[in-house]
Amino acid sequence: MTDVSAHDGAAAPADGARRGRRPGRGWQRVTWGLHRPSGLDPLLAWKVVLPSTAVVSHLTAAALHGWWTPTVAPQLPLLVDQPATTHRTRRPGVRVTRTHGPVPATDVRGVRVADPAHTLLACARDLALLDLVVLVDSALRSSCTVEDVRAVCTPRRRGVVALREALMLADPRAESPWESVLRLMHVAFDAQVVPQHTVHDDAGRFVARADLWLEGTTTIHEYDGAVHRTADQHRADLRRDRALVGAGWTRRGFTASDLCDRPAEVLHDLDRALGRPHVPERLRRWATLLDQSTFTARGRARLLRRLAPPQPARVRSLAARPTPDDAV
Repeated sequence: MTDVSAHDGAAAPADGARRGRRPGRGWQRVTWGLHRPSGLDPLLAWKVVLPSTAVVSHLTAAALHGWWTPTVAPQLPLLVDQPATTHRTRRPGVRVTRTHGPVPATDVRGVRVADPAHTLLACARDLALLDLVVLVDSALRSSCTVEDVRAVCTPRRRGVVALREALMLADPRAESPWESVLRLMHVAFDAQVVPQHTVHDDAGRFVARADLWLEGTTTIHEYDGAVHRTADQHRADLRRDRALVGAGWTRRGFTASDLCDRPAEVLHDLDRALGRPHVPERLRRWATLLDQSTFTARGRARLLRRLAPPQPARVRSLAARPTPDDAV
């Protein structure tokens, strides 16, 4: 997952984009019949052909809000919500979802973007539960509140059921997407954990702040990302581990490979720490959550298929023309 927008660009006036044929060298094609100078953000260029009621939504909006988005986000088309009362925009590179009315929007770098709660609701239409919980964790760490999300969860709206379930599982204390994944794995394994738990020694001195405390034990579980492989961080980690051992605690670190490729080993470690019998059904629950998500190749392919923009016959024919100069 990433928290960086795939559409970052230098600020420039929206009228820098041009419709019709490519004006000349240095201009880049945005979609059929629309070009932009190299310094113009593609999202600003899209404003030229989108109706004023359209808002950038779904995962495109999530990236603009700065949330943790799936790694497939840069490969997706521009995702837009548009009221059903306006003419649907049909161009290569954009996918439009029709809504019953206007979607509340906010301005982000000159672009009309669905507000945080409605962005989550749009994402809930298509994301798997694991991806959605990670996204909600990230949103709750920013300006979005639980009350905001609950307010959009009105009956008979697409995505409401999934968003309510994700909200129940969400926790804004997660400090990275993989910490969220590790927590959800423990939930699937029926293990009670406390995020960002502070460990003290017998004298009350601070020892460490842990990703997850396995409740009822003196064991902490943490996600070890790439930053832990640097020399300075490795030395700091070793000092921290010694302090935890001295305080009577056990630390287990896990990587993305452990969570995605070797979950059975994680479950066995967990069962031993809790002193309980091994129940394979717990592993099956996690496998189902993981398999549907973008943390697997199957899940990424599923989302890309689901969000691929429709290609009307006329647009396909025009897009296939050999000339580089597109005309409206």
